[in-house]
Amino acid sequence: MKSEDLQKLVTLKHQNGDNPTKVFYDLNGIVSLATIKRWYKMINETGSINLSYSSGRPRTARTETAIKKTKQKLKQNKVSTRKLALDLEISHTSAYRILRDDLGCRPYKHVVEPALTEEHKEKRKKFANWIRTNFRKQET
Repeated sequence: MKSEDLQKLVTLKHQNGDNPTKVFYDLNGIVSLATIKRWYKMINETGSINLSYSSGRPRTARTETAIKKTKQKLKQNKVSTRKLALDLEISHTSAYRILRDDLGCRPYKHVVEPALTEEHKEKRKKFANWIRTNFRKQET
């Protein structure tokens, strides 16, 4: 659940007359009791939950522009995360996270299976039978 959804839910519970402790137990501890009490205080003072600033460190590598550039590069041609990171001047991990988390891309590598001839298959069967007859569980 996103923070905005939680704030709307807490506001609704406040309007219904629930106290902060009941809201805390209803949310199963998703949000701390101190946060809920702070939000209740904001609602009482201003009528809504208005956060004056965004909590947490601002993004420097996984910005909207980096995500858009990555999307454009993928449309042109497929490129590895390391080359993408060099082009965008971000870390390999940030490029990987943009691809995986923001764009929903998954790693994929084409698997080349050996083309077995009938002769190869016969040799495999012969070897497997030889192993079964010559090595028993008691010997190992």
